[in-house]
Amino acid sequence: MNSLNKLVLTLISVILISACASQPAYRPAKDNGFGYKEVKLTEDKYRVHFKHRSDDRAQAMNFALLRAAELTKLNDYDWFVVTNRETIIDKERVGPQSGVSVGHSHGVHRDCGLFGCRTSSSPRTSVGLNLSFGDRDKSEIESILEIKLGKGELPDNDQAYLASELYNNLMPLTKDE
Repeated sequence: MNSLNKLVLTLISVILISACASQPAYRPAKDNGFGYKEVKLTEDKYRVHFKHRSDDRAQAMNFALLRAAELTKLNDYDWFVVTNRETIIDKERVGPQSGVSVGHSHGVHRDCGLFGCRTSSSPRTSVGLNLSFGDRDKSEIESILEIKLGKGELPDNDQAYLASELYNNLMPLTKDE
């Protein structure tokens, strides 16, 4: 296989792996991974977690609120009140970036013996590939909300949200990822 075919095959592999690895930020979390999860505390209380690899605290909070609105609607409630909120930022857990490098050079080889020297040159192509699924320059942010669900008239409270309105306002943010 010549070097051009190897280069094309490598680039196609990188593109396919990257496509499989890139997932939307707003998604259910698997195990303790990125995305949203919730714990039912009582019949009308939940703890909602949203973990995200980013530097954008507001996005992590918006996605936690969006999940709270979804839970409220799924459980046939009208509104929820945030009774506690916490944001955890972890800047230590980072990994190397992925990359592909391609180099072209002319190699010169000099072979000397008793009767003189002979010089030959040949083109060389090298391909380097580094794959990692971490980001070097982004933090890990987790937004945690404790919510109480309710029906009927929205309480007069700065921490009370009408689930349908919040859902309609925040759901378009998941399309911008």
